[in-house]
Amino acid sequence: MINYAYSAGLLGIDGYLVTVECHSTGKLSCFEIIGLPDNAIKESKERVKACCINSKLQFPDNEVIVNLAPANMPKEGTSYDLAILMSVLKSSKAINRDTSLDDMCFLGELSMSGDIRPIKGVLCMASAAKKAGKTTLFVPAANAKEAAVIGGVTVYGVDNVTQIVDFFNGVQTLTPVSYEFSDEINEDNMPDFCDVKGQKHVKRAMEIAAAGGHNVLLIGPPGSGKSMIAKRIPSILPKMTFDEAIETTKVHSIMGNLADDVSLVTNRPFRSPHHTASATAMAGGGKIPVPGEASMANNGVLFLDELPEFPRNVTEVLRQPLEDGAITVTRTACRVTYPTSFMLVCAMNPCKCGYYGHPTKECTCKPNDIKKYVSKISGPLLDRIDIQIEVPSLEYSDLAKKSNEESSKDIRQRVNKAREKMQKRFSGEVRENGKAISCNAQMEAKHIRKYCELSEQCSKILESAFKALGLSARGHDRILRLARTIADLDNSESIEPNHILEAIQLRTLDKKYF
Repeated sequence: MINYAYSAGLLGIDGYLVTVECHSTGKLSCFEIIGLPDNAIKESKERVKACCINSKLQFPDNEVIVNLAPANMPKEGTSYDLAILMSVLKSSKAINRDTSLDDMCFLGELSMSGDIRPIKGVLCMASAAKKAGKTTLFVPAANAKEAAVIGGVTVYGVDNVTQIVDFFNGVQTLTPVSYEFSDEINEDNMPDFCDVKGQKHVKRAMEIAAAGGHNVLLIGPPGSGKSMIAKRIPSILPKMTFDEAIETTKVHSIMGNLADDVSLVTNRPFRSPHHTASATAMAGGGKIPVPGEASMANNGVLFLDELPEFPRNVTEVLRQPLEDGAITVTRTACRVTYPTSFMLVCAMNPCKCGYYGHPTKECTCKPNDIKKYVSKISGPLLDRIDIQIEVPSLEYSDLAKKSNEESSKDIRQRVNKAREKMQKRFSGEVRENGKAISCNAQMEAKHIRKYCELSEQCSKILESAFKALGLSARGHDRILRLARTIADLDNSESIEPNHILEAIQLRTLDKKYF
């Protein structure tokens, strides 16, 4: 007789339902697992046996064969342990035979003592189970709130096998776990812009970037505050929507990066990989692909400090994800797609010594060395960066000034208003990849034509800049997106000449440095 239980596997950030089929016969005692299991799943046999013995449960004394279907999909990890155990217990009559497991899904790793340990990717698996029509989930207690985020399913958190067996045999009851979404930003230990002295024009540029989701390049000498400013950008980004929080949490969940007390990521991520990171670490990959830094920064900020120090092949892998908002990693065994809707923020010195153009310190670099240093950044990558802003060294008077600087909370209020205006405008609009548009930086050509109409005066200003700066078609569109964001911050329905002029000013460093 075949007994069934259900679990879920992972493919990228999407899950899929796995049917666990347990067949027992009257032959000699043995236990086999088939269906393309990896070594961790093959070792599940010993965990299940030991768990039954130590939990005083009967294990079948005949031949037991467990198949994980679909059998043509490679399976990995320990999340199938609990479902395998449930199918075996059903065969051994350790749980009520009349109990149907058809509308249930079981996720969790077993310990040899019978405890149920937490696993990675529960949110993705719970979502897949719900889509497959499962109405009840049994997950490790430590993962229960994460699974409950999905909603529309009954989630039980269990600590050990005895609990779940007693529940099915009517000996004890379990209390479902629920979750209520809150979009409040956790500001504890979050850096604030009130700590940044001076640099008003840079702060204004960061406000525009945060409002419209625009990519940024900060250029300036050492100690001018580039990194300090970049690390404070998440504090002025708008609140995440529920869909954004779900998508972000899925990526962090499959990497096992969620803190014990966090079931949903509501603060926008800030990722700052070291310049020794490889192209695979940046884009994602591996034998069985996992997300890279570009996906870990999804719906947040990817900060590349000392940009020219990154190998060319590492920065070049970001070109396509910046345009498409997703990256597809192809391997022999599978093909997965990860989201990459991040805001790219880069910082660099103007030359190797860092003092090219400094008002008081002499640059020791030769002209060819300066050219070689900045040429490490490719033209196509620079073309994808909307805002290129110079961060000058501060004077002593700026540092000694005791005036109160504007806080991140005040800046974020203006950013939120502008972003709400954008979301209302783009309601129902989608990109070529099928995703909704949430900010101006995500506009495509058809949206630019529709929402960035220019007056004759504005057109003449942009035409002059196009010729003088040698802009590409992409650069032309990015100025229009910037101008649209500046207009939104000014609560203006139309793009005015001053908006175009300010947008152009934010892209004038090409001629000076590149």
